[in-house]
Amino acid sequence: MAVSEESLKCTRIAAKSAHELKATSVFAIDVSERLALAEVFLVVSGSSDRQVRSLVDEVERALHEAVGLRPVHTEGLGDARWVLLDYGDLVVHVQQDEDRDFYALDRLWGDCPSVDLDVPDGQGEAADAGAVDSGATA
Repeated sequence: MAVSEESLKCTRIAAKSAHELKATSVFAIDVSERLALAEVFLVVSGSSDRQVRSLVDEVERALHEAVGLRPVHTEGLGDARWVLLDYGDLVVHVQQDEDRDFYALDRLWGDCPSVDLDVPDGQGEAADAGAVDSGATA
């Protein structure tokens, strides 16, 4: 199974909105071959709980304005260390830098191909950290 065009479009919208708010290590992983519950994980980092909350708000706003999409479920907003936005086929992980380093989702899912995001530093540090960049654009 490959990433659908709709999921790819939503992933790029979310990545661009996070990048514009100075998120670090914006990276997307194609998990469509490994999981039945999602096609793409978008992982972005912020330096503080305040930035994580701002990133979450901006991703939600951008996806709602562009395609009318709202998350099915949101988890972790209380302490804003690791917030998960579940959009069905797209799952957005917004993590503080320390949590990103500790949980290392990029390495955990490193055998999955990355997704071309069309944003500067779209694969950046995460690709260097061990994720496979197959050039997949699905």
